[in-house]
Amino acid sequence: MAMDSKNNRQITKNKNFAQAFGHAWDGFCLIFFRERNFRIHLLGMFIVIVVGLVLHVDARTWLWLLLACFLVLSAEIVNTLVEYLVDLTVGPHFDPVAKKVKDIAAGGVLFTAGMALVIGAIVLVPYVTALLPF
Repeated sequence: MAMDSKNNRQITKNKNFAQAFGHAWDGFCLIFFRERNFRIHLLGMFIVIVVGLVLHVDARTWLWLLLACFLVLSAEIVNTLVEYLVDLTVGPHFDPVAKKVKDIAAGGVLFTAGMALVIGAIVLVPYVTALLPF
């Protein structure tokens, strides 16, 4: 593996799956431990899973619920990527265009989370109404 002699950091492609997996795991740990909103979305996913288990949802409903959850998590990952890239580009000073880019990325997460709530409501309301006494 080619290393930059100055700082012993990898600068070439991964040589095997294990090395690639290690870098991917590092990325997941980075977003998990440094990004509060990612942890909040994971908590929401945990709640959705508990609700699904309690309501005994069918396989089709699980697919919709998990798809919605993973879309929100993916949107949060992309948002974090945008934030890091913008910060790398503009440095520590304020830039109005950089703010717009970050705001748009955050808006994408908000839009995705809103759609996830709509999907959750559509697929879970029949299960909840079936439990009501009327």
